[in-house]
Amino acid sequence: MSGTEKKPPGSKRSVGRPRRLDPDAMVATARRIIEEEGLDALSMRRVAKELGSTPMALYHYVQDKDELLMLTLSGTAAAFPRPELPADPRERLTAVAAHMHGILEQIPWVLDILALGELTDRDALWMVEEIIDCALDCGLSPGQAVRAYRTIWSYVYGDLVFRRAAARRAEHPPSKRYFPDMVTEADTAELPRLTAIKDDWRGYAADYDVVDELDAIITGLLARGAPGAPGTRSASGAPAG
Repeated sequence: MSGTEKKPPGSKRSVGRPRRLDPDAMVATARRIIEEEGLDALSMRRVAKELGSTPMALYHYVQDKDELLMLTLSGTAAAFPRPELPADPRERLTAVAAHMHGILEQIPWVLDILALGELTDRDALWMVEEIIDCALDCGLSPGQAVRAYRTIWSYVYGDLVFRRAAARRAEHPPSKRYFPDMVTEADTAELPRLTAIKDDWRGYAADYDVVDELDAIITGLLARGAPGAPGTRSASGAPAG
């Protein structure tokens, strides 16, 4: 038979390989979904649908959702230039912690991914390295340095989660405000301190500086490394004193 042979009506097309995806488009789509709708809205199926593909096609590029999230995080820290840091390790420690807070405040969607644990942006590890290095230079043991980092990170993360919640409430104010308004004079016997300052609570809370609070936390953490400080261990690992 000469010429192009036509397929009979109703015949099926042969199934070929899935359409190739652009990895950058895949990551950008995942990031947009998280930014606009939150982490719970992200799924392999959702990303595939947005790209006009199938979930199986995504698995040619990533093993699972966690790997997709890691790719989504990749490069976020590198998008922010490293600041000029002071040479003094005490001042440097505070500066790095404040920089970490400042970056995450601008990309709050990252907090939801970091809350899953162990997922992080490799480009952000320089901040962890700096904090550990400064803590060691300030006299903390390796164990104390790691615990100091964890304390600093807990403060940074917790403060940003609180700020995001406050921003959402400000955007959609509730019909009734609870704390500290729920504290009344009737609570004086049980809650004397709160009753005394409840009317000034919001003013005190507004006068809040992250760097100052980080500095106070770091001062306390570094005090653990002072000779004779409670919890200080000798080179052998035994408590000093």
